[in-house]
Amino acid sequence: MKTIYVKNLRRELDATDESFAAGCCRKLDIPRDALQSMRIVRQALDARKKNDIFHCIHAELTLTDAAAKRVLKNPKLGAEPVQPLTDEPIPFGAKPQDGRIIVVGLGPAGLFAAWTLAKNGYRPLVIERGRPIAERVKDVETYWSGAIREPDPDSNVAFGEGGAGTFSDGKLTTRIRDPHIDGVIGTLIECGAPEEIGYLAKPHIGTDRLRTVVGTLRQRIEQAGGEVRFSATLTGIGMRDGRIEKALIRQGGAQVWEPCAALVLAIGHGARDTARMLYDMGVSMAPKAFAIGVRAEHPQSLINASQYGPMASHPRLGAAEYRLTAKSGDRGVYTFCMCPGGQVVASASGPEQVVVNGMSNFARDGRNANAAVVVQISPDDFGTHPLDGLRFLDRLERDVFRLGGADGCAPASTVGAFLRDEPSKPSLEVTPTYRPGVRYTRLSDCLPEFTAAGVREGLKAFGRQLKGYDMEDAILTAVESRTSSPLRILRDEGMESVSHKGLYPIGEGAGYAGGIVSAAVDGVKAAEALMRIFAPLP
Repeated sequence: MKTIYVKNLRRELDATDESFAAGCCRKLDIPRDALQSMRIVRQALDARKKNDIFHCIHAELTLTDAAAKRVLKNPKLGAEPVQPLTDEPIPFGAKPQDGRIIVVGLGPAGLFAAWTLAKNGYRPLVIERGRPIAERVKDVETYWSGAIREPDPDSNVAFGEGGAGTFSDGKLTTRIRDPHIDGVIGTLIECGAPEEIGYLAKPHIGTDRLRTVVGTLRQRIEQAGGEVRFSATLTGIGMRDGRIEKALIRQGGAQVWEPCAALVLAIGHGARDTARMLYDMGVSMAPKAFAIGVRAEHPQSLINASQYGPMASHPRLGAAEYRLTAKSGDRGVYTFCMCPGGQVVASASGPEQVVVNGMSNFARDGRNANAAVVVQISPDDFGTHPLDGLRFLDRLERDVFRLGGADGCAPASTVGAFLRDEPSKPSLEVTPTYRPGVRYTRLSDCLPEFTAAGVREGLKAFGRQLKGYDMEDAILTAVESRTSSPLRILRDEGMESVSHKGLYPIGEGAGYAGGIVSAAVDGVKAAEALMRIFAPLP
């Protein structure tokens, strides 16, 4: 038997496993009994022709030796022999740990940094300012229900076990190319994610399943010797001879100095107080471009019809996605974090803030589709001081809060009213999913002028790209302001802070990632960098 890799195998939407296997054999011109097994490596939906939608499959096929030889000899098939994987082990360093390695934050970057260290015998201490996932979900639901007017400052959509990605669509697509990606995906599957994320071109877990995955991975960290402390916040760092020697941790009413060999900083981009504390302590950072805008909500049925045409109701297609781009002068305008069949969620992490984001369950079976429509913003717009981006966002989110009202409602508008720049009446066709509720208004009253102009130009362009996107009664809700960190904590090629030895800033909050997978990979690589320096704990 021999295993070969074959690309671009066509699978009809109605195909069974057997009919697909038989079709593969016909394409390869081999007998059906020559195909012993198949493993799908990549599956993408080809919907370029609305009346001929199918799945394009790349697969590893185990064939008889004669069949494999025949296929490999045919250059038109483009088949390749599968080479066995050989993972090079990380060479452990010899330096003894003077205190434990401390990981700050339990989002994707922190989880995977801690897991990589723990499974290799390093027994890290992980601190997370928020609460465990079950408690965190209750805290967030209390806020969304309107029972309280402000989120718990330490247990909300931004802070708590799993980080901000836990309340999202759980997308795993990434633009980075890195050999660590397969290991990240494999770990997620081992912790309960659906196996299909290992081969789908656009994989997602969904917020409902991601919560289980996050809890399971944390338990693995603890079982491997790591310690996780919840409701524990980094409030200071202590230096000796230019290197971090200890970390000040607040838990309950007490603050305790913990000795540490290294501090892995995976704080997420919502931890503005921590960023300010680090700046005050001299940690080198710089302002960074990001994007701001609104959440657009449409009927999912409209998106399905626009993307799939007459095949929109096919049961194997599910909720359609989109990704749209345009220009407003020199600024890019684009959709971000599209959530098929999802809901718009309140994502504030402090008082007098209104922040919106999107979330979907694994089934993606909600009535509405939503996505951010955002406009690029650079330090030229808000200032060159490292904290100017944070200050800009603080002001923006307070302005949006005031326009929405003290009851926590988010300002909203129909697309038609927004394009005409007039006060909005309630939508007649789309029911907003944002809780605790929306207040229809003139949305441009709370947005920077360039943002409002950019979103308008984007909506018009998107309506030409995707039929119905600029429909009169689609809903826009403000403000989408946390697409990425507004600052970057500067680090060198070894992932160590350029100003504070022993500090390893990673993930989205430090300005080095843009999603669950890229943040997780950043965490793994930081852990490996530390493993090359330090010996495991005895």
